[in-house]
Amino acid sequence: MIHEAKLMAELASAPEASESGAPILSNLSRRGILGGMGALVLALSVREGRAEEKSEPKKFGADGMPHGWQDDPTIFVAIAADGTVTVTNHRSEMGQGVRTSIALTVADELDADWSKVKVVQAWGDETRFGNQDTDGSRSLRHFFRHFRHTGAAARAMLIQAAAAKWNVPASEITTDKHVLVHAKSGRRIGYGEVAAAAAELPVPARESVRLKDPKAFRYIGKGEIGIIDNRDITTGRAVYGLDVKRDGMLYALVARPPVYGGKVASYDDAETLKVPGVVKVFKIDGGAIPSEFMPLGGVAVVAKNTWAAMKGREALKITWDDGPNANYDTDVFRGELEKAARAPGKVVRTAGDVDGAMAKAKRKVEAEYFVPHLVQAPMEPPAAVAQVKDGACEAWACTQGPQAAHDRLMKALGLPGDKVRVNVTLLGGGFGRKSKPDYVVEAALCSREVGGAPVKLVWTREDDLHHGYYHTISVERLEAGLDEKGMPVAWLHRSVAPTIGSIFAPDPKHELPFELGMGLVNTPFALPNIRLENPEAAAHVRIGWFRSVSNIPHAFAIQSFVAELAHAAGRDPKDYLLDLIGPARRIDPTTIGDVWNHGEDPALYPIDTGRLRRVIETAAKGAGWGRKLAKGRGLGLAGHYSFVTYTAVAAEVEVGPKGEVKVNAVDIAVDCGPQVNPERIRSQMEGAVVMGMGLALTSQMTFKNGRAEQGNFDGFEVVRLDAAPKEVRVHLVPSGTWDGPLGGVGEPGVPPVAPAIANAVFQATGRRVRQLPIRDQLSA
Repeated sequence: MIHEAKLMAELASAPEASESGAPILSNLSRRGILGGMGALVLALSVREGRAEEKSEPKKFGADGMPHGWQDDPTIFVAIAADGTVTVTNHRSEMGQGVRTSIALTVADELDADWSKVKVVQAWGDETRFGNQDTDGSRSLRHFFRHFRHTGAAARAMLIQAAAAKWNVPASEITTDKHVLVHAKSGRRIGYGEVAAAAAELPVPARESVRLKDPKAFRYIGKGEIGIIDNRDITTGRAVYGLDVKRDGMLYALVARPPVYGGKVASYDDAETLKVPGVVKVFKIDGGAIPSEFMPLGGVAVVAKNTWAAMKGREALKITWDDGPNANYDTDVFRGELEKAARAPGKVVRTAGDVDGAMAKAKRKVEAEYFVPHLVQAPMEPPAAVAQVKDGACEAWACTQGPQAAHDRLMKALGLPGDKVRVNVTLLGGGFGRKSKPDYVVEAALCSREVGGAPVKLVWTREDDLHHGYYHTISVERLEAGLDEKGMPVAWLHRSVAPTIGSIFAPDPKHELPFELGMGLVNTPFALPNIRLENPEAAAHVRIGWFRSVSNIPHAFAIQSFVAELAHAAGRDPKDYLLDLIGPARRIDPTTIGDVWNHGEDPALYPIDTGRLRRVIETAAKGAGWGRKLAKGRGLGLAGHYSFVTYTAVAAEVEVGPKGEVKVNAVDIAVDCGPQVNPERIRSQMEGAVVMGMGLALTSQMTFKNGRAEQGNFDGFEVVRLDAAPKEVRVHLVPSGTWDGPLGGVGEPGVPPVAPAIANAVFQATGRRVRQLPIRDQLSA
């Protein structure tokens, strides 16, 4: 339990919230808090005091909480004298609605009036708030039950305080939307009127807290609540990384090595220093491989405004040492990957006798699939403000990983943990790019160099595309031996791709367990003989997380290949896919080589082929599978399991006379277990469809002489508005109970989109798509 004095001290340096909860990002004074919230506050906490700051990695359980912690994580709920409920959100908001979903979970168990609920954003502190890395589609999966218990515990304390006030048993008191009710006497009192007394009570033990009957939910699972930040976002009051302003702020851009691993050989800043407004030019060290999350290096230009920094950077004369990746050419490298895919590699899963069964098969089918480098390209490029002064650093950033930013600032500046603070703004998209805080460190280095003035470090779109963390390039080779009925008796899959591990360790050549566990080793087909291999592949650019990560190439290859096998067998693709999956059963993923299992307990999260079958059947039914289509049109289908969620896509495409592909309609079915916020699930699936269309049709990054060839959206094409399907039908497939495990939502919708479109193209034209993006492949 935390009392007023302690809470005031904690919040005095926290980001402020606007009327609807968006951070204003100015430090609050104690007077300001008391004036805005009232003097009496209720808060819930695991323990008194702040844990000792440590620089070593934090250790977390499967639920995202530090080992050894009890249930209620630090300060998450405050109730003011006027009844206002303030929920602290510890995950980064980038359009997925996590601020809303966490708040509505607390509000429901608290039995609060939604109109009286606000949200503030937690700063980076995993010892206080638990794991804050917003990735892996795990925010609600890991914290839903914690926040239910937090809200329920607060409600129990309010009831106990009211019972003492009225001198009646607590069992006689109920709550009714922000009001405590004693039915026998007819007395009613608002939450704010007993908040002070409730704040004096101990937090009840977890086992004593009674959760709501789900039948009584007001908000959870209803899908009737909009985004809590919606008014601020639509009226321009919301604060993103690029919006942060500090008194006396300067602005900076960095000229970075054009080739990964390159460095500055020499530079001449004479012309730069003549640009009006330029304050400082200095060299940033970098170029080390592996690069981890630290800056690439280069030359920084700090100025009084962004335009001066841009013009100053343009005027720099730099001689680059391009380093070991100077000759990187993606066309050449693709050939190297294909060669590797055609030879045996490291075996990552095997069962039966693949070679023997392949030799006896009635027919053999083989195919290779290619996925290029991709880049996250969020609408808001990376940006951060930092101030390094008086032996401390404070940063404001659109980051998915505030604790990661905190730890890298400690490392770069040589500061103790309690002298570094990272405040989190809203994110204008992330998709994995903003989990890597190199740009936050750059901002801090600039501030230190100019004597402690706050500096806003800006990345342009060209910076973002030229110097990002790219989704891996990959070749997937599949071979199958078919029996007389056209079903596989042998299955061989070789996946060749540079690994994300290459940014952490020198030149690893194999994918890591979490990459292999994204749709490869956990292929859930009923196959008697299977061998999965991972040949070597080197990395020549920074490889990083991209929405749904390695599920993209694995799903594209496997679901496309299944459709090819169905055609070879003369079968309907849907029926063939369902037969390949086999009957409904639960598979322990560790028994088929998946030691990662998305970080979850395999006993709680087995692979359930019945759920996978249902989403495939649902998407197909929604699309009217089997109906006759006009010439040049086709239906394609794909299903996939990722982030412990099951999704399937049925896409209807039309191919024009010049080979142009138009996606007319998409049905996407998702089974993520209990649905906390259905409105956001639908939104995430709609967004996944559009993003997946970009991967299928237009998006790619290529390299020549180590340099990215695409610099803006004219080269790296995302799907335009006029290309969006006229209809995207989202089918929420219910499963599980509120006592059971939740799945993920943010990432699972993307993987099946591209193979569904590719399979639809074949149905429309008879031509196979084995490489992404499609672009002009069909124009010949």
